[in-house]
Amino acid sequence: MRREGRLHGRQLFSGWSLRRRLVVELVGMLALVCVFIGLATGLALRAFLIQQIDLQLEAAVGRSAAAFGQPPDQQDRPPQGSPAGQLGFLLAPGQAVGTLGAIVSDGEVTQAAILTGVGRGAGISSAGISSSDRALLARLPISAGPVTRSLGTLGDYRLIAIPRPDGEVLVTGLPLDGVDATLVRLSLIMGAVAAAALVMAAVLGTVILRLTLRPLQRMARTAAEVAALPLDRGEVALPVRVADVDSSPGTEVGQVGAALNHMLSHVAAALASRHASEMRVRRFVADASHELRTPLAAIRGHAELARRQRDALPGEVAHALDRVESESARMTMLVEELLLLARLDGEPEPLREPVDLSRVVADAVTDAHVLGPDHAWHLDLPEEPISVIGDPDQLHRVVVNLLANARVHTPPGTTVSTRLAAGEQGGATLEVSDDGPGITAELLPDLFERFTRGDGSRSRGAGSTGLGLAIVGAVVGAHGGRVDVASRPGSTAFRVTLPANPS
Repeated sequence: MRREGRLHGRQLFSGWSLRRRLVVELVGMLALVCVFIGLATGLALRAFLIQQIDLQLEAAVGRSAAAFGQPPDQQDRPPQGSPAGQLGFLLAPGQAVGTLGAIVSDGEVTQAAILTGVGRGAGISSAGISSSDRALLARLPISAGPVTRSLGTLGDYRLIAIPRPDGEVLVTGLPLDGVDATLVRLSLIMGAVAAAALVMAAVLGTVILRLTLRPLQRMARTAAEVAALPLDRGEVALPVRVADVDSSPGTEVGQVGAALNHMLSHVAAALASRHASEMRVRRFVADASHELRTPLAAIRGHAELARRQRDALPGEVAHALDRVESESARMTMLVEELLLLARLDGEPEPLREPVDLSRVVADAVTDAHVLGPDHAWHLDLPEEPISVIGDPDQLHRVVVNLLANARVHTPPGTTVSTRLAAGEQGGATLEVSDDGPGITAELLPDLFERFTRGDGSRSRGAGSTGLGLAIVGAVVGAHGGRVDVASRPGSTAFRVTLPANPS
């Protein structure tokens, strides 16, 4: 249950900012303090007022005992025959309005009344004292000191019962309505003061916390600037740092800023080391690809030369030469693709010249039809030619690779559709789709990474180097465009968007 309570509390504050949480917690703590102070003050004041009432009650009991049985002045005497006629002690000088007097004999109240006025307007009234009140007065403990009882419509009274020499019990009481009224007024005043104090604390707390948390906000902006930088590849510089005023180790916030700067320095060093390693690998790949072109060309040349004497060669040797020529051609294609990627990495800015993309797409589809006669090839071109600014050879390679991807990774009889259209804001949109088995969802996120190969469901034979789509992504990115793919069983579509003029 405690764990569920903690989880519920975390969910309650999960969407709140730190400043809001601190203000709410501060105001809540002050509210609890105000409630505690109010309760303590109220209880202490009530105890003090009750003590004062008890002192007044003891004085009233003394006056009642002294005046018991002595008739008052004629002008203050109650009317003859009044049911409170024997309670003349209530009219003794000094008695307060509201003083209650009662006589208990043999466990029953024989007389009970309340003083309704003083001086010439003095009077005694038994109205409002019900039979249940009389029974309660009769059960009061004798000589036990002041006690508090609720007398119905009369409210709370502080009462004392003392015995008389004649065996009767004299009950004297003072009302507590004055005490209750004072406590209610105090509660209202303290409530109003506490509410004003809480509002003031919330306003001042918000202002103070806003000023106090400004260094954290500046750190958050610094972290956001770093997060917006492209850190996944290429040379990355991290010039952003937390200001010196926010990284002083003498404060807790400064310690966070100093730790963030230290972390950014480590990240910058790691990125620089990674970039240097990538550059060494790229130079190696470029140099190796360049150096491999010559021996591969020599191997293919010697294999072709030997194949011309096929009739003079044994069958096994002729077959081996065919395999040498086939694999050397495949390795030559791999080397050419690696060399192209190395060039794109080293010189990402492509050639800038007008390219008739309609002609490029038409030629590529024609070549694909020759290379893949067992596929159905559809071409949809607009009536007006579409031109973009870029490198014609690289853009031709994009179209060829997309068509080769559809041809190699789909079974015979698959329909491959190529559609070229003008972009919404200039440029062009190229879409190559097929109705093959589709690409698995696990493969889609890494589809344009190097050496990513299709699974067995799309591959019908060897020959894929895993670099075709990587070249597509690199070339399209260098031209300021983007390439997207959507695939499901029975439908795969690659969509290339190119701007009219790369910025």
